[in-house]
Amino acid sequence: MGRILSDIEAAGFRIAAMKMLRLSRAQAEAFYAVHRERPFFASLVEFMTSGPVVAFVIEGENAVERYRQLMGATDPAKAEPNTLRARYAQNIERNAVHGSDSPTSARREIAFFFSELELVSLNAEVVAV
Repeated sequence: MGRILSDIEAAGFRIAAMKMLRLSRAQAEAFYAVHRERPFFASLVEFMTSGPVVAFVIEGENAVERYRQLMGATDPAKAEPNTLRARYAQNIERNAVHGSDSPTSARREIAFFFSELELVSLNAEVVAV
């Protein structure tokens, strides 16, 4: 996790909130509910509940778009070199990082993990991870 966070900060983002937690099955299913009908839903929930996760909020200009570029393609075999998924993911289902796909999703995902009191600042467009 340290290397991933270091890479994120080196790319010019600032960590606005962070916590380590263990998701229950119900929490993982709720967070990924948009994928409920997809064939990978069960294995995604299984992976996300198999150990602790680190949820964090980053901020920076055009954060959603820039962070999605930094993450790389969902399938690490197809990700550009030096992206987070190319460097740290095991496979398409264990791809090391999550990032919101829009500012609307980011607001929903941030609220899922963090209260307003836990956020250091939200002066720029943010992404929940």
